[in-house]
Amino acid sequence: MFITCLDMEGVLVPEIWIAFAEATGIPELKRTTRDEPDYGKLMDYRINILREHGYGLKEIQDVIEGMDPMPGAKEFLDELRSFSQVIILSDTYQEFTTPLMRKLGWPTIFCHSLDVDGDGMITGYKLRVPDNTKLTTVRGLQSIGFDTIAAGDSLNDLGMIQASKAGFLFKSTDAIKAAHPDIPAYEEYDELLAAIRGAMGL
Repeated sequence: MFITCLDMEGVLVPEIWIAFAEATGIPELKRTTRDEPDYGKLMDYRINILREHGYGLKEIQDVIEGMDPMPGAKEFLDELRSFSQVIILSDTYQEFTTPLMRKLGWPTIFCHSLDVDGDGMITGYKLRVPDNTKLTTVRGLQSIGFDTIAAGDSLNDLGMIQASKAGFLFKSTDAIKAAHPDIPAYEEYDELLAAIRGAMGL
């Protein structure tokens, strides 16, 4: 029995922090998990920058409301869900996801949550599990009888990709692809669909 695990940002939707960086003119917030493998270090960096500029949760949510999935993402997800169980495994936050999940047809997503003070400022975050949440989730699914297939674009996706029966890079960076030539890499949704079907023997 197969289950497909997908990253969200960079695979199905644009990078939220990059969109917010562009909306606010703060280039430092363009740094993502493609650039920084230490997630805690990255989030502490982001929270400090938000505090310096006086931006809180509402300002980020306002930007997310105006975002759309990548062209073809919903159609890809609809087709994938017609022949595979699908879980989106993301290092984003529950407080960010609702507008995007609505536009994608409400797929299942496992992600984290934010600590927000009375003024709406982000003060911290709660990880769903302490370490390498995507890999931990994939191993948990495998422990209850699933064969996992995984796809993502970033450094924090490598664990789940490498631990799965089949794993793929999708719309990743040249540096990540060059560092991991053993992982098949695709740029188009129809290519990824065909690869997932092939891994399932369909």
